[in-house]
Amino acid sequence: MKKSLLLTFVLLMVLTAFSSVFAEEITVVTSYGGDDGNRSNYEAAVAAYEEATGNKVNDESATSNEEWKAKIMTDFETGAEPDVLFFFNGVDSNPLVEAGKVVSVDEIRETYPDYAANMKDSMLGASPVDGKNSSIPVNGYWEGLFVNKNVLEAAGVEVPGADYTWEQFLSDCQKIKDAGYTPIAVSLQEVPHYWFEFTVYNHGSVANHLALPASSADEAGQKWVAGLEDIKTLYESGFLPANTLTATDAETFQLMADDKAAFAIDGSWKIGWFQSNVADINDYTVTYVPGNGDRAATDIIGGLSMGYYIPRKAWDDAEKQKAAVDFVGLMTSDDVVSTFGATAVTALKNGTTPPTDADALVTAALEMTKGSTGIAPAVQDSLSSEARADLFANIKNIVTGKITAAEAVDAAIALN
Repeated sequence: MKKSLLLTFVLLMVLTAFSSVFAEEITVVTSYGGDDGNRSNYEAAVAAYEEATGNKVNDESATSNEEWKAKIMTDFETGAEPDVLFFFNGVDSNPLVEAGKVVSVDEIRETYPDYAANMKDSMLGASPVDGKNSSIPVNGYWEGLFVNKNVLEAAGVEVPGADYTWEQFLSDCQKIKDAGYTPIAVSLQEVPHYWFEFTVYNHGSVANHLALPASSADEAGQKWVAGLEDIKTLYESGFLPANTLTATDAETFQLMADDKAAFAIDGSWKIGWFQSNVADINDYTVTYVPGNGDRAATDIIGGLSMGYYIPRKAWDDAEKQKAAVDFVGLMTSDDVVSTFGATAVTALKNGTTPPTDADALVTAALEMTKGSTGIAPAVQDSLSSEARADLFANIKNIVTGKITAAEAVDAAIALN
């Protein structure tokens, strides 16, 4: 794959006539931290960029969480922003757009007309602040239910299908627990948001999933309360890891690799983690999260939530500008986007190219997305960082009875 990335970017550099004579060092911040499933793909792409251009990348990537988001905002406020940023669209990036800290795609194209020419403009990262596109998405995402088939077989449970219901899921979790395994690998300490997203979804539908509550008492608020109480039920039933309140995401996901846990909800980016960390990829699959009420299991969460930004500071630096543009050009090329997420939602005009040697997990993901009946973006992305951090921090308090779900919803909404 490294050869493919290198050839792609060498061609890009030939077409731009190697206008940069002297090498530059650019600082790049992404969410492709050490435990990210696409970390190895990211490192290969960075290496291809460095070899093709002579430029060097000072990589300051880390795991995407609220602390990471807060640090990025602080860096921009103090003038320590990177030269290239891979970050969320929408609410999270609004402060950067409002402060003029990032450059719009239209402005970049005034100097580099072919910038992101391989992308559908209608699917770029338009900001609700000014309606302009400021980021270039590398690939979209879907969220699904990853399954350890060895654990299910040992517990006498069938692999879930397209008509899987919440009631069947609860019954299966009990069988898995009784067989001596952990039904659900999740860290409520670090990443409760996937389960929040789908338990709320299960009390609504594709049509109303993005509705934000004004309080816990209105229709949207009641959905959120019910979803959070479902998480509490999972905890009280003993379906989560014993250390779910203190463990890291990496620790709980290791249960999947060690054949100790059956299910985990995560995104399309997690496929790379399985490919790098499990003994036999054929022992795993990904399918639909169990449905309930008006939501069919085949109604999924997905969209284009993140993209590459060029900060104003780097754009206004004559020595950094082209190096940053070239870096984004490589990272958003057809080949690289396909490498990072061939199964995901994409803005590429030509679509992603599925690998010819797709393994069982990639094949299952392609079948899942092809068979989906509806798609809704993650509602959490509509919350301010303060509201989201407060809500997810309180999930531990909800499941342990220190605060009610309604109180947690009201507290979060008050911060939004």
